Amino acid sequence: MKVQYKWGIVALTVLVSLLSIYFLSFSFISGNVQKQAIEAASDASGNVDFAKKQRYLDSIWKEPVFNFLGKEYTYEEIKKNELQLGLDLLGGMHVVLEVSPNEIMKGMAGKNANDSKFLAALSQAEAKQSASQAKFSNLFYTEFQAVSPGDKLSRIFANTANRGKIEFNSTDEQVLKVLDEEIDGAIDRSFNILRTRIDKFGVVQPNIQRLKGSNRIQLELPGVDNPARVRKLLQGVAQLEFLEVWGVDEFNPYFIKLNDYLVQEEKLNKSKGTSTGSDLSALASSDSSKATSDLEAQLASKDTSNKVDAKKDSLPSNQSATLASLFVPLGNNLGANVKDTAKVNALFRREDIRALFPSNMKFLWDVKALVTTDKKEYLAIYPVKKGRDGKALLTGEVITDAQPSFEGGSPGVSMSMNATGAQKWRKITADASSREPKRNIAIVLDNYVYSAPTVQGEIPNGNSSISGSFTVDEAKDLANILKAGKLPAPTRIVEEAIVGPTLGQEAISQGLMSTLAGIVLVVIFMVMYYNKGGLVANLALIFNLFFIMGVMAQLNSVLTLPGIAGIVLTIGMAVDANVLIFERIREELNKGKTYAQAIHEGFDKAFWSIFDANVTTLLVGVILLYLGSGPVKGFAITLIIGIFCSFFTAVYITKVVLAWLFNRQKPIELPFSTGISKNLFANFNYDFIGKRKVAYVISSSIIVLGIVCTFINGGLNLGVDFKGGRYYVVRFQDPIVASDIRAAVLPSFKEAGTEVKTFGSNNQVKITTSYLIEQESTESDNQVRAAMEEGLKKFNKPFEIMSSSKVGATIADDIMWTSLYSMLLALVGIFIYVIFRFKNREFGFGSIVALFHDAMVVIALFSILNTFGISFEIDQVFIAAILSIIGYSINDTVVIYDRIREVREEQPDLDLEIALNQSLNFTFSRTIMTSFTVLLVVVILLVFGGEVLRGFSLAMLVGVISGSYSTIYIAVPIVLDFNSSKKKEVLEAKTIA
Repeated sequence: MKVQYKWGIVALTVLVSLLSIYFLSFSFISGNVQKQAIEAASDASGNVDFAKKQRYLDSIWKEPVFNFLGKEYTYEEIKKNELQLGLDLLGGMHVVLEVSPNEIMKGMAGKNANDSKFLAALSQAEAKQSASQAKFSNLFYTEFQAVSPGDKLSRIFANTANRGKIEFNSTDEQVLKVLDEEIDGAIDRSFNILRTRIDKFGVVQPNIQRLKGSNRIQLELPGVDNPARVRKLLQGVAQLEFLEVWGVDEFNPYFIKLNDYLVQEEKLNKSKGTSTGSDLSALASSDSSKATSDLEAQLASKDTSNKVDAKKDSLPSNQSATLASLFVPLGNNLGANVKDTAKVNALFRREDIRALFPSNMKFLWDVKALVTTDKKEYLAIYPVKKGRDGKALLTGEVITDAQPSFEGGSPGVSMSMNATGAQKWRKITADASSREPKRNIAIVLDNYVYSAPTVQGEIPNGNSSISGSFTVDEAKDLANILKAGKLPAPTRIVEEAIVGPTLGQEAISQGLMSTLAGIVLVVIFMVMYYNKGGLVANLALIFNLFFIMGVMAQLNSVLTLPGIAGIVLTIGMAVDANVLIFERIREELNKGKTYAQAIHEGFDKAFWSIFDANVTTLLVGVILLYLGSGPVKGFAITLIIGIFCSFFTAVYITKVVLAWLFNRQKPIELPFSTGISKNLFANFNYDFIGKRKVAYVISSSIIVLGIVCTFINGGLNLGVDFKGGRYYVVRFQDPIVASDIRAAVLPSFKEAGTEVKTFGSNNQVKITTSYLIEQESTESDNQVRAAMEEGLKKFNKPFEIMSSSKVGATIADDIMWTSLYSMLLALVGIFIYVIFRFKNREFGFGSIVALFHDAMVVIALFSILNTFGISFEIDQVFIAAILSIIGYSINDTVVIYDRIREVREEQPDLDLEIALNQSLNFTFSRTIMTSFTVLLVVVILLVFGGEVLRGFSLAMLVGVISGSYSTIYIAVPIVLDFNSSKKKEVLEAKTIA
């Protein structure tokens, strides 16, 4: 008899393997390019010039570095497709920005922004926002009604700027709707502006996203080494300007002068045998007779009145060879290859070059690159005029509205201005359209040109239409850019984390070491316990890890340190599935069945137990993904991918391999036991249910002791995530004492709450303080850091700040509530699923009690340890651990519930207590084996995973033990007690009747 399997599984395995190899190859290629960059930037002593390394990488950014089946990939494409590393592994900066609805509403109020009642309501709403999940507009309205009962919102917001949206007779509901729309719109505009700024900042693989249901924007900036510059970049107010573009006839003579100057410079350098050192003089040609040609191009003029035409004619191709290696014709402008923009900027920064041009001629780049068919990218450069005082013709605050329009079927933008703006705009457009040729007006945001339409005629009323070859999305973006000048929407940093590259490299080493050590121990154990069957399980485990990494690369997921913890946890889950299958196969073999029958029955009977266990854990992972952020989300992504991969490899690949080995012409004998495991747990029979009351007392005692310790400690040891504050990881050259550090920095922190503890090694500490936490400005950040450094300097020992983090009080409150919601949602979801799958309320109730028990035991133990001076923080990573414990525990519980259902179906008349005890004894070997393998990897995490994962690992260690214990002594006995109480109620009801 042969073991049957589906060839579709084989085909799918091959396909996923090939895809994984393909996508992971980008990471290998990227690593090789990085090595080449390091070699190019290293001196004879092996010291690396990181600036030189970056220049090398920039130089090949658009160049092909990999060829796959005839298709060439540039280094940029390689970086986009490689497996990305999180900030905790790579180093960099994590920032959460909050767009102030307070300032947005002040902007909408116009002249009424100084109304005392309005300001009072705003102030009170802002104070309550930190402890509320309600919309800011609703909080404001409640406070406005409190300070000014019966007053209408239209009194504040009905003005010319809001005309058409809010009138004096508008109801409060209508006004609130407009306020919400404007706040959301301002956040979207801020998001677009920040995205453009980050793209221009030059960060490789930045991640920016708007956080759902909030007025916050999250940014991940890998490799950033200048946090101060980033803060300035992110918090700067958007500067929208309208600037006249110099006509071709006007700027031509200056480029001729530039051409001649560079030619003479080159000749002089050659005669001296020297070089400018900047490679800029090489742009000049020895043939100065070919002066820069006249670049004038008559622009199309089809529309008059209030129309602005953004269409661009092509530039003549007979440009001078002098600057042709740098500048290229681009539309009706000059342009440059994207990789040459640094050279152009350097050229125009030279004082001698600037002296050749008028003081009011500035050069600005187009915000969007033009991509040619050969994948080269070019940027237009605009010579714009500024006033003698450096000011623009017009700035963005005069715009009252901007909306996408579709006149004539083509996307465009309609724009309106206030009275002051309309008057200035009339003069500007009259002057620009009266020239010959007509002039362009550049729409500039943050010194980048978003559009440069040609003015076709005077616009008298401030209502303009910008038309051109826009796409629908481009028209929407331009409308958003124009509206950015209408409302002030300043941002403030409410959460920030900075990880130095050194700490990131250490995290990689620790994470890889813990993962590899965990894998090795599990592999050895599986062979020792399951013999050749263990080798098959190990092969499936290798496929599992390979698929996890491959799928993460395909989905462009980010691997974080908690993500590595998720991989290690997935290893335990994958082994659990194999343990379930092999234990079932051993049971069938002990019944005298053939290998083929035992394999078939073992997989068949284990399938739904594995399926249910994975679904319940998947439920937890989805909740973590949806509600979590930062490290928690990284853990969730890896866990979810790991669940799918482990299920596929353990259930299907294992069966395919076993079937292939057994179906050979000379079948390979597949023992599933060794001398160690053959008679282990044989004929095991213990009265678990009879000891349940003793277990109840033990569990209750631990939880009560934890509650008492919590009161003694003055509450739980909440981390910065939940209470707000700042922390710094500081490394010294020599060992130091944490208490001495605290004594030194406490006076600098004005005796504010400060905690200092050893972090990983005896020369490294983590300093946490609540000093100035109520202030979330950049100035206060600098003040706290300066105060800490002042205190640390008292030691006269060199130190380095390895990483830092700030969580504002507002976002800390949100994180805490989100964590509580996630735990509650996980319990409710699992309760519903258990009832749905087992059609038994007793099972649902028992599982929830056991899960609640596990969470309370872990929290209690942390409180007890804290009482004895062993401090672990309750933070987001801890919550991830609790939810993982819930996932593991329900996994264990579901497997035993599945066996109880099977026993009851086979022997429906069997007494419930006996059936429960039988099921526990049947599955005891599986419970011990699974717990042991998971504990193996968790202990490795605890020992080698590093300080960042220390609390997570300890929580998981306690949780795994508690989860196995609670399944046996809580979840299953509760089914009996709950059932007995129901029977008692029925008997009492019959007696009364």
